Amino acid sequence: MGGTIEGSSERDIDPDRGVTGVSGPGTDSEERESVLRIFLVALRLGCVAFGGPLAHFAYFENEYVQRRGWLDHETFADLVALSQVFPGAGSSKVAMAIGIMRRGMLGGFAAWLGFALPSAVLLTAFAWTASRLTEQFAGWIHGLVVVAVPVVALAVWKLWRQLAPDRTRSSMVVLATAALLAFPSSARTTIVAVIVAGGILGWFLLRGETPAARSRELGAGRPAAVVSTALFVGLLVALPVLRAALDSHAVDTADAFYGSGALVFGGAPVVLPLLEGEVVESGWIDEETFLAGFGAAQAIPGPIFTFAAYIGFSMGPEPNGLAGAALALAAIYLPSFLIVVATLPSFGALRSRPGVQAVLAGVNAVVVGILLSALYDPLWSSAILGPADFGLALVAFLMLAFWKLPPWLVVIITAAAGALMAAI
Repeated sequence: MGGTIEGSSERDIDPDRGVTGVSGPGTDSEERESVLRIFLVALRLGCVAFGGPLAHFAYFENEYVQRRGWLDHETFADLVALSQVFPGAGSSKVAMAIGIMRRGMLGGFAAWLGFALPSAVLLTAFAWTASRLTEQFAGWIHGLVVVAVPVVALAVWKLWRQLAPDRTRSSMVVLATAALLAFPSSARTTIVAVIVAGGILGWFLLRGETPAARSRELGAGRPAAVVSTALFVGLLVALPVLRAALDSHAVDTADAFYGSGALVFGGAPVVLPLLEGEVVESGWIDEETFLAGFGAAQAIPGPIFTFAAYIGFSMGPEPNGLAGAALALAAIYLPSFLIVVATLPSFGALRSRPGVQAVLAGVNAVVVGILLSALYDPLWSSAILGPADFGLALVAFLMLAFWKLPPWLVVIITAAAGALMAAI
């Protein structure tokens, strides 16, 4: 990955900010952060970064670009673009990429682990606690289920305006939603088909409608990129084969979470229908427990992908508990890590091609449809059981969208309201 980033110049070392400029594993040792320091900086961000991926990017920009000078604004913008146009965990991929550019593979792992660890620990603790709650807490749990509806509804609203602003892409959103609702029994297969169709339609219908992007090298190693690409594709093919051949819940879990992590375009809420199809329909976890965990994930800092740890802990079949949480977390994040390593060397040049931009625009449009279908099933159909639930969800949406209250506060208010409604 050696070399420097285009536009960087000689760098000075500041005791507090670290290195001003951009470095990679091939730069002088004095300019390379220690793996421990990368981990600790990411850990602090994981403890305070509330608000979802877009808010995470603001935290990253302030910490990594402005405060520490680990990379420049232009490079940071490219990493954000990379995180948005390829599948996987959006903000976590940016953290991984920054870590890789500072200290290679170990730096990328340290950046991910530090950022994901606080929320993974909190959600695992919630899973342990929730399994021991009595019926008197059922109202709180139902409130957590209800709050997932306005959270995803707001995500649909924002993404639709951003990714499908015209008639062509809005039509693609509706067609994708209809396809997923018409064929709900094979969620992963239908989602893959919808994503492929979106890319094809984008190629034919959206060429010339996306702005030109500059071509630039981000400085990652090409041999590692080739190996990562092979591993990404190989695991995507091999795990379902092993799952069919072996009677092993560990393999089933690895395939379910790896496949979900590899197919998530558009951010964490889109993982909901993928995981729901894998773990709820298979009977590993009941739907109320599943949705309660998703609601709780909105109230804590850090990436929502760590919701996988909650599911892995809560599953009925073994491995579950801490082993299940660790397996699910590793499996859902592995595709993101492989994608970052695979795409860093060529992303700047790749995204400058009009055909690639058109395909990505089509994929992003149908992703909105995937999320819209999840809003109806499983969210709405499982959470909104009557007029009172609808009113509570509407108030929560008002607080999120118009009052601009932080998601963690809205989650607490809605859970408390659910408990009050159950007690009346």
